[in-house]
Amino acid sequence: MLDILRDNPLLLLFIVAGIGYPLGRVRIGGIHLGVAAVLFVGLAFGALDPSLKLPEIVYQFGLALFVYCVGLSSGHGFLRSFRGKGVIYNLLTLGVILLAAALLLIPHYLLSLRPGETAGVFAGLLTSTPALAAAVEYLTRAGAAGQLSDPVVGYSIAYPASVLGVILAIYLAERCFRIDYRAEARTLKDVPGVSPEITCWTLRVCRPKAFGRTVRDLVAEHRLQVVFGRIRRGDHADVVSWETHLEEGDLVTAVGPVEELERAAQVIGCVSEVQADLDRSEVDMREVFVSNPEVAGRTLRELNLPNRFGAVVSRVWRGDLQLLPYADMPLELGDRVRVLSRRERQQEVAAYLGDSYRAISEIDIAVLGLGMALGIGLGLVPIPLPGGITVRLGLAGGPLIVALFLGARQRTGSLVWVLPYSANMLLRQMGLTIFLAAVGTRSGYEFAQMLTQPRGWSILGASAAIIVLLSWVMLYVGYRWLRIPMGLLTGMVAGMQTQSATLGFALDQAGNDLPTVGYAMVYPMAMVVKIVLAPVLLALLT
Repeated sequence: MLDILRDNPLLLLFIVAGIGYPLGRVRIGGIHLGVAAVLFVGLAFGALDPSLKLPEIVYQFGLALFVYCVGLSSGHGFLRSFRGKGVIYNLLTLGVILLAAALLLIPHYLLSLRPGETAGVFAGLLTSTPALAAAVEYLTRAGAAGQLSDPVVGYSIAYPASVLGVILAIYLAERCFRIDYRAEARTLKDVPGVSPEITCWTLRVCRPKAFGRTVRDLVAEHRLQVVFGRIRRGDHADVVSWETHLEEGDLVTAVGPVEELERAAQVIGCVSEVQADLDRSEVDMREVFVSNPEVAGRTLRELNLPNRFGAVVSRVWRGDLQLLPYADMPLELGDRVRVLSRRERQQEVAAYLGDSYRAISEIDIAVLGLGMALGIGLGLVPIPLPGGITVRLGLAGGPLIVALFLGARQRTGSLVWVLPYSANMLLRQMGLTIFLAAVGTRSGYEFAQMLTQPRGWSILGASAAIIVLLSWVMLYVGYRWLRIPMGLLTGMVAGMQTQSATLGFALDQAGNDLPTVGYAMVYPMAMVVKIVLAPVLLALLT
């Protein structure tokens, strides 16, 4: 059987994935590993035989595909995050990484680790393959070819301990702080990746201060975060526009969070028992798939649907997430939008947006390939640092940074960079599974061999203790002191690690895309800092 698996790497890949993926869904004590279980199954198979490992190209492909898709989906939110507390979040991450380097001096001297082993443990502790490569490159430049295995061994021991340790820390934090991710999501405002629960009310215009005022004036004056849909005046109904003047007795439908609807009711009048949205004789609503490439990547302000079709977008569904539309919201391929318009214009609006499920099921391979090529190319560019050190962003950093830029830009001319939500999720999950299976099989044998020695267990225990402490410090300080939402914070911990498996676990626990936003928010800074610190730590200890 081992000979068959050794000669057929694709068979090995699918067996590891086929066992690990369902195993990750098994709950023990209320916790499940999710897709991270693929890593541990890969370690188990790799421990059976030193030649039982997947080719390096498999690991590279999975890693590049995963981080590129994560970057595309997070680009818009990543830029928005720096408008608020993004700087504080990155400073917190930087502090934890520096603390990791300082704490590693304890096992370095207590266990008499060689400098290369300590640098490898640092890279494995924070699960940074580029940092490991920087340490190996430093030893090569220093003429220490006989010590090149030291960072690799340290990395292989600390890596699985780090993944499991962070997952344990997140689990303990969830139980200690009694986190309810759904309730937390409902209370968040202006946070990319999550949206408060929205509903629809019918409001009656009965406040004199609202009589004769336009919707534009009232929304701007009171900063109302609602979408006005239809207006019923007497026996006739129409779609609300910015220039609609409100008169006494008008019935207006409004969509938004409950607290915003209450504010709107106080501004224009009161809540009506009449449900104006039930009458569809003149104004109707229709849910439409965005599949037209000419529409994708453009904001609602640019599309100008009210003036073009007399239509209003009242809700947007992106995957399982329901979003309240706003003027600068870009529509993406695969979005499902609820459109209000007069009945005779419904088909015209649907044709403009696309409304083709088949079209959003297709991927523009040319654009995907171009974006991936740009990212991989950026990762190959050498970056000189003080002290004669040269680093590269690699397959993790290059595609991520390019994807963040392209995801924020959405489109360039006729090229639509973003992928349909369903396609992005599929490619992301596939890339992560391939990456974890390959990394596990390639590290399994060295990991098992080191664990046959007492010294290996000492390094493993020290790595696990340090990463649990670091993760707990970040989670406690972030949640208790800085009041960062736990969903965002778990993604930041994964970004601090630059660890895809931890992000997969965080996404499983949160049930929304908020961890992805936190991950992308701190990942670039964390990755660069670790690439710089690994050879610096090695140089100082040497």
